[in-house]
Amino acid sequence: MTGSITDVAGILVGQHHRIDPDATLGSGWAAGSTVVIAPPGTVGAVDVRGGAPGTRETDLLDPANSVRYVDAVVLTGGSAYGLAVADGVMTWLEENGRGVAMPGGLVPIVPAAVIFDLPVGGWGCRPNAEFGYQAAAAAGTEVAMGTVGAGAGARAGVLKGGLGTASTTLDNGVTIGAIVAVNSAGNVIDPATGLPWMAHLIKSLGLQPPLACEIEALTTLDRENSPLNTTIAVVATDAALSPAACQRLAVAAHDGLAHTIRPAHTPIDGDTVFTLATGAVEVPPDADIPASMSPETKLVAKLGAAAADVLASAVLAGVLAAESIAGIPAYRDMLPTAFGGAAESE
Repeated sequence: MTGSITDVAGILVGQHHRIDPDATLGSGWAAGSTVVIAPPGTVGAVDVRGGAPGTRETDLLDPANSVRYVDAVVLTGGSAYGLAVADGVMTWLEENGRGVAMPGGLVPIVPAAVIFDLPVGGWGCRPNAEFGYQAAAAAGTEVAMGTVGAGAGARAGVLKGGLGTASTTLDNGVTIGAIVAVNSAGNVIDPATGLPWMAHLIKSLGLQPPLACEIEALTTLDRENSPLNTTIAVVATDAALSPAACQRLAVAAHDGLAHTIRPAHTPIDGDTVFTLATGAVEVPPDADIPASMSPETKLVAKLGAAAADVLASAVLAGVLAAESIAGIPAYRDMLPTAFGGAAESE
């Protein structure tokens, strides 16, 4: 669980949130926003799989449409109200000379997606344009995880969700990273075992099952249907990709959600994955690709597999780092002391 989306050169992340220490379900602030700022000339795409998305400017990212480059992507709480966060990001970008040059000024391109976290804090305690401006102004290469930014009010099934990130570098020199706000209707943890669904991550992290009483409590909680839903993410790479190839990368990256969240992509989720390709690394086309296929085909297949793995790791990183708020239990509190919990093995 190493790395960050900012390991892709030029990608910056800013976050802003407000959390009241005494927040309870339905009362107090527990919401925030995360902004991914891309370097100039970054190609963007998106793939929406959930049945209840809350998004802005996603149609603009269709490869058939005219705007090719993306300035920033917003992941935020606040449900549809939270889409206003993008206004603040646009203001900051305009002030800093970013956007499509038009007669009279600049128009920053800022797609956005939201999670439904309103029941966690007070219904009126939701991110606005000021959150977006503050997040953009704070952008840098250091990325906090857990109950921060867009993950502040997130919930992963019956447990506290959060903001996670991860990255990897392939043998061809391409780096790929992901950042995700995990607010899923499905569980990241198997209620029967108390461990993540992805077996190889269990081993690599050295995770041990929680105590039997903790698993029983988790199983009891799982009988409740969470009203919260939607996992939203950005996957970035430094590979040079066309808009169409970037969209295929978004499609493949969704496998990472299906690997770590059960169920995923439901009618009550708004699962959305954005992709960004900065174009800093040119990978020569594979000579074995048939003439009838795009020269990017084999590269996109390799990047897609890596994107799914990195996004899956980011999902688990966000849940492991999340801290309990508003009475929602955190997974870390169920684990042995090595991971911040109080439990000891029997």
